[in-house]
Amino acid sequence: MTNNQTTIYQTHFSKDELRDMIAHWVGSDRVPKRFKIITDTSDFFKVDYDDVVILDERPYLVRNYEREGRFGIDDEPKFWVKRAIDLTNGRIKILKLVFLERFKARVGDIIFDCVRSPKKEARILDVVRGHPNFMQGFAIKDSAGNIIRIIDYIPGKTMADHILGLGKNHEDYFHDYFHSILDEYIELAKAIKFLHDRGEKHGDIRRDHIIKDKHTGRCCWIDFDFNYLHRENMFGYDLFGLGNILVYLTGRGDVTIQQLRQNGSPVFDRLTTDDLNIIFNNRVVNLKKVYPYIPDALNLILLHFSLGANTFYEDTDQLLTDLQEVRDKLAQS
Repeated sequence: MTNNQTTIYQTHFSKDELRDMIAHWVGSDRVPKRFKIITDTSDFFKVDYDDVVILDERPYLVRNYEREGRFGIDDEPKFWVKRAIDLTNGRIKILKLVFLERFKARVGDIIFDCVRSPKKEARILDVVRGHPNFMQGFAIKDSAGNIIRIIDYIPGKTMADHILGLGKNHEDYFHDYFHSILDEYIELAKAIKFLHDRGEKHGDIRRDHIIKDKHTGRCCWIDFDFNYLHRENMFGYDLFGLGNILVYLTGRGDVTIQQLRQNGSPVFDRLTTDDLNIIFNNRVVNLKKVYPYIPDALNLILLHFSLGANTFYEDTDQLLTDLQEVRDKLAQS
């Protein structure tokens, strides 16, 4: 948080003034008859639709909460993340309130202790300010000292949803679209390298944490509030996240053993445990067995993230070197 983002514990706005501001942006017929003025967001469940949250003497009209599809669960509510209107300029903002969460994540035999850290996300927002491949925003404390992150809303689809509409089938997708998708992925991997080079990690690299801005066409990383305790490799968990995304993009979605079995694919009988994802053991990583036209060099990258892997990427530089070699070969073909 910068020096000019001080905490204000009083608000000079009256309800009548706020009603006028709300009417200006949503229309006089949409002004709520009753609403709360909130400066302490400690209980995020009490921050509700039509309430006005005031941070640093700036009022935000809460509209709804955000959702995400984590671990395949569509529309999982994130009650601590509110979509709001900045009543000073009408812009849509995302207010990320404080929600402390702990969980364990396993990659093969390695267990990572993960924690949700508003402080870490606030720090990274400063680090990536102005970078086109990261969400933008700033952090400020509410009247109770909670670190609230105020994020610029990015209109668009997740990159995962975007690729599902490309191509008539996988072969069409791979030959006609994948080279440009790989370019976007390399740009995103370079953005993660930007963080790693500064001693920071994303912490929660997932395919639904990449938004393709419908106005700029750029892909942006979102949600940096997870942190994890690292042992041998500070960036190991991030690297496995990058690998999972690359497998998804290469396969034009997840290729699972359940799908192959249900479709009666002969590939199912040729699969071994070594061909499967080291984190999600029902997903196929050795995609060349499914799609023989995938280049060997690309498939070798994917196999770094399989249960049969003997070596892993230690940093983003190693991954980017191999990716560029694949990209160069695709450009020549």
